[in-house]
Amino acid sequence: MNATGFLRRNGALTLVGLVVLALLAREVRDKGWDVFWQLFVGGVTLGSVYALIALGYSMVYGILKLLNFAHGDVYMIGAFIGYGVITAFGGAAGLSISVWLLLGVVFLVAMVGSGFLGVIIERFAYRPLREAPRIAPLISALGVSFFIQNSALLLFGASFRSYDSYNLGSEDPGLGLPGPLFTTVFSLKTVPVSVATLIVVVGGLLLMIALTQFVGRTALGKAMRATAYDREAAAMMGIDTDRVIASTFFIGSALAGAAGVMFGLVFSQIFHFMGFLAGLKGFTAAVVGGIGSIPGAMVGGLLVGLAETFAAGYLSGNWANLIVFAMLIVVMLVRPTGLFGKQAIQKV
Repeated sequence: MNATGFLRRNGALTLVGLVVLALLAREVRDKGWDVFWQLFVGGVTLGSVYALIALGYSMVYGILKLLNFAHGDVYMIGAFIGYGVITAFGGAAGLSISVWLLLGVVFLVAMVGSGFLGVIIERFAYRPLREAPRIAPLISALGVSFFIQNSALLLFGASFRSYDSYNLGSEDPGLGLPGPLFTTVFSLKTVPVSVATLIVVVGGLLLMIALTQFVGRTALGKAMRATAYDREAAAMMGIDTDRVIASTFFIGSALAGAAGVMFGLVFSQIFHFMGFLAGLKGFTAAVVGGIGSIPGAMVGGLLVGLAETFAAGYLSGNWANLIVFAMLIVVMLVRPTGLFGKQAIQKV
């Protein structure tokens, strides 16, 4: 599509974007470029986390047309699994293995644990309601979300837990020396970019590319696409749709678990209620990008992360959530399919 066609089809969104850019340019002029780049790095980092959460929403919705509102709480459990692994190996005060080996173990255990949690949720909360009216699994999803939140509250308590990733692997944490995760790799203008930030941004991008290749090239990925297009026809062609759906939940939940660990590494503090708002913002990212689209989830996550950090930095923290969910409303009004979504084909 050429530029003229894009503007014609997305005129309202283009107008909104130009207004936002004009307001942003005014704030940059008033507060300087140093603040802009600092907020930009923070927004891309946070947006990469939202993008991984959004991928899970998109995958599940693409196959079952189900909004899995328990997905944000799977992300929270992944963060706590990562914290448990770090604590088991001594934490920042007495780490017993290499920090790089620890990171590999943390991501592996958190992703596998979150993946199996997603499979359990699908098996007991969604599969029995697969042929029920659409409102039934939606209510079940909300019930599962509250169940996981309160289970985490009973198990871990209401206090914040810290990855203490700034000191993780430090030669002398008592002196406040940063560990290898918070050493500066390069600076964007005057803003230092740490190893932890690169792990989140590059890791999120690599996971998205890997998922795209998996869905496009593997037998299971083709079965996912067939099931998403027509579940009944896929079953008649010999595809085990139950296995495909369970695999989709496993992969989407594993990505949420990775996102939880990434959040803990960069922002350090985690708590039992962190998944609720993050899940809503991941859902917003999926809708903005086009729910069901893998590249759309990544772009939507980055847009939501940037909108949140710019709103908090240039307005105030009280405006951040308002701006994010206003973005959701605007996109639903002017382009319900999202930026990369396609109009659903009506089967008759």
